[in-house]
Amino acid sequence: MNTTVKYDLEVLREEARQLVKQGKVQRNEPIYALCKFIPGREWVCVELELEENDFLLRDKIIDLLGNEDWNEDN
Repeated sequence: MNTTVKYDLEVLREEARQLVKQGKVQRNEPIYALCKFIPGREWVCVELELEENDFLLRDKIIDLLGNEDWNEDN
């Protein structure tokens, strides 16, 4: 049975949003910081997905998040 999660860009963005919200990573950290929270065997898939979408591991997490909804502004 294959339990590998498919990390498409939206899954990655949601994972990053949750980690930022929990204070485990900061928006200004490089995307590479996410590797601490994704199993090693799945990180290769993450890297490929990022590459296909023109992201570099040194890009900032905020670049990956794109437009965010700010609930505090309501």
